[in-house]
Amino acid sequence: MSSDLVPPKEPLSLTRDSVLAAHEAIASLVHRTPVFTSSSLSASLPGKNTLYFKAENLQKGGAFKFRGASYSLSCLTPEQLAKGVCTHSSGNHAGALALAAKQRGVKCYVVMPDNSAQPKIDAVRGYGAEITFCAPNAPARAATLAAVQAQTGASFVPPYDAANTILGQGTALLELAAQAPEPLAAVVAPVGGGGLLAGTALAADGTGIRVFGAEPAGADDCARGLREGRRREDVDARTIADGLRTPVGALNFPVIQKKVEAVITVTDEEIVDAMRLLWERMKLVVEPSGAASFAAVRSKQFQELGIAGPVGIIISGGNLDLSKPLPWVGV
Repeated sequence: MSSDLVPPKEPLSLTRDSVLAAHEAIASLVHRTPVFTSSSLSASLPGKNTLYFKAENLQKGGAFKFRGASYSLSCLTPEQLAKGVCTHSSGNHAGALALAAKQRGVKCYVVMPDNSAQPKIDAVRGYGAEITFCAPNAPARAATLAAVQAQTGASFVPPYDAANTILGQGTALLELAAQAPEPLAAVVAPVGGGGLLAGTALAADGTGIRVFGAEPAGADDCARGLREGRRREDVDARTIADGLRTPVGALNFPVIQKKVEAVITVTDEEIVDAMRLLWERMKLVVEPSGAASFAAVRSKQFQELGIAGPVGIIISGGNLDLSKPLPWVGV
């Protein structure tokens, strides 16, 4: 992305205090999503950990992304808001920003790949955003967004690799920790671009909550980067979890490197199994990306850690195309 497409206001530092400030700013705008438990799912684990599921699939827009979008808008000046906001996204961030902008009466411009899923296009349009389509590749996305911003003067709100986005996403764990009736021993959040995981790690800083990431084995650039000690900019994403196909962001990776204990990779089969359990046992509409954290907790790698105590699981979203068969149908 070109250097001029940056949030125009100096963000707060990446600290837990800044996540607390972000939550104060958006508490009246976002849903305080419920936290669910399941005795049968907890009992199914070798460690019998009590599981607390933070249901961000029930957030406005159907995903945690509404938090970062709302906080990013709260950091803009009235003059900037008058010119509107813009972004690039094929999924949940597009809808989240469009809805957050609609709530404030702000014009929103979204660049979407021309192969985006029709339900997500319909959602963005339904929230009143103006869509410009581009070829499904990074150079086309960057060039189209630059043209939109040059024409409109709109402020760019990045989908994951920006301080305000990260701080907004971290507010989900603040709520989860407060809603759980006992202190959490650990929390697991999915990682694609890394905004949610980095924000979760910041929110957990100094609390004693151990933080883990969940990543598809078919898009494991973050896990590989941690092993290699450097951020991987390439990802040949081959996973059902379409929300986690993005390479981890440059701002997010150092936070994850410093504050996340491990990123656990899970296969698509494990993700689908976890997703089906959430639908069947908890009656929750969860997309594959949203089930990745539960899949990680069920994995041998996580269970061998021997964590004693309650585990928080962030269900990141529930947006999927219900006109198509669910992934376990016909298997």
